[in-house]
Amino acid sequence: MMYRLTPLTGLLLGLFAASSFAAAADIATAPAEAKIDGNALYQANCASCHGADRLGLNGPALLPGNLERLRRPDAIKTIAEGRIATQMPGFGDKLNGAEVKALTELIYTPLATTPAWGMREMRASRIVHQTGKLQDKPVFKADPLNLFVVVELGDHHATILDGDKFEPITRFSTRYALHGGPKFSPDGRYVYFASRDGWVAKYDIWNLKLISEIRVGINTRNLAISSDGRYAMIANYLPHTMVVLDTKDLTPLKIVDVTDDSGKSSRVSAVYDAAPRKSFIAALKDIPEVWEFSYDGKAGKLNSKKIEEPSFQPRRLRLDDYLDDFFFDGSYKHLIGSSRGGVGQVIDLDAGKKLTSVALPGMPHLGSGITWEYQGKPVLATPNLKEGVVTVVDMNTWQTEKQIPTLGPGFFMRSHENTPYAWVDVFNGSKDRDVIQIIDKQKLEVIAELRPSPGKVAAHTEFTRDGKYALVSIWENDGELVIYDAKTLQVVKRLPMRKPSGKYNIFNKISRSAGTSH
Repeated sequence: MMYRLTPLTGLLLGLFAASSFAAAADIATAPAEAKIDGNALYQANCASCHGADRLGLNGPALLPGNLERLRRPDAIKTIAEGRIATQMPGFGDKLNGAEVKALTELIYTPLATTPAWGMREMRASRIVHQTGKLQDKPVFKADPLNLFVVVELGDHHATILDGDKFEPITRFSTRYALHGGPKFSPDGRYVYFASRDGWVAKYDIWNLKLISEIRVGINTRNLAISSDGRYAMIANYLPHTMVVLDTKDLTPLKIVDVTDDSGKSSRVSAVYDAAPRKSFIAALKDIPEVWEFSYDGKAGKLNSKKIEEPSFQPRRLRLDDYLDDFFFDGSYKHLIGSSRGGVGQVIDLDAGKKLTSVALPGMPHLGSGITWEYQGKPVLATPNLKEGVVTVVDMNTWQTEKQIPTLGPGFFMRSHENTPYAWVDVFNGSKDRDVIQIIDKQKLEVIAELRPSPGKVAAHTEFTRDGKYALVSIWENDGELVIYDAKTLQVVKRLPMRKPSGKYNIFNKISRSAGTSH
């Protein structure tokens, strides 16, 4: 499902360290000094992550419209101390109180001109890399469904990895700062990438060729591919839009402005494909609503041969609270969501309303949630971005089955139908970030701890097609993939990589394995 971090909304993902509450309080009351150049401070400390123009890069855009849910005192605290569950460091050890206040004032100041990114800009940006006919079969001998697409953030590349031999087939450059997991066509032939700065790319895995690219926004959250392979839908932070593309050549089909009944606009938290429903589901960042977009080809016929294009008009579900993170049950009838405040709710998508509340303390990372059968019933398990615990929920009653203590806050949790174990990291911990913990799915307890590369951050486990091997990322520029026998928990191979943020098995993704994100 989802692979996402919520920003301080930006600076906030790019400006953090660690001060005390007392220090933050001092900053909040520090006198403003007119002579401090907030823009110079921004360029020196924030621009590398949030863009020189505050429009976002690796971190989100830092504009008033993107910061509506973040009050200024909280922004001051975030700049000084960092923001949990993000890449935003603290700057309290580098900047004094007046400087932090100057930065805060800057990011809440509107730009002189708000940049536009509409249909004209999209069409002008589109690049077609391949025009001739390509082979309709793989140009390599490896199993095309047991490949991994490995995203290497260290130098902005991706590797196509043979999941049987654990050998790279090819490696190619990508756009800067890919965000969220890549998505695949239903047959696994094509992979689609989205970057933080709005670029969407289509890559032909069978022919090892980049097909086309288009820039759909200024600051983009993620993308989804329809289960019939015809459409891509992209969620934007800036502008506040959703964009529909024709996957054949990434031609833009429609822009949907994201506003509520009063005209208030919103960023989009994320969009995902709900295959059994033949629809896209999107949660909104600044409006407590979920939107559903049908792409059902049965919408009607223009004539006996041509199917009418879906209208992509949203069905709007009003909620009690915002959804920053969400998860589907196996039927895709229910959506389980939570806000950064830890409010959990179960939404009946058929009825279009909240079904019940669910106890999800701390800050659950539902985008990394997985499911399995436990004592004859389906359960949902989610790591926690703020607390050292994995929450297991009975999906029949929506009651907590168990809270499993862990060494610290995690980010990714993964499993496979053919293994008795679930693997969870300590990605957000203050220590033990080099540990992967192994949970027995029937005992609901940690039964082993692995240190794939002592002293280096270990994260994002993914399994081979058959579940026999587990691949763990060492999240460092001089990182690697560490490959384990999933039964014996012994290392079988290591592959050097440049900060391999994630790797995605094609079969597990297109078959919607219960052990991985979709």
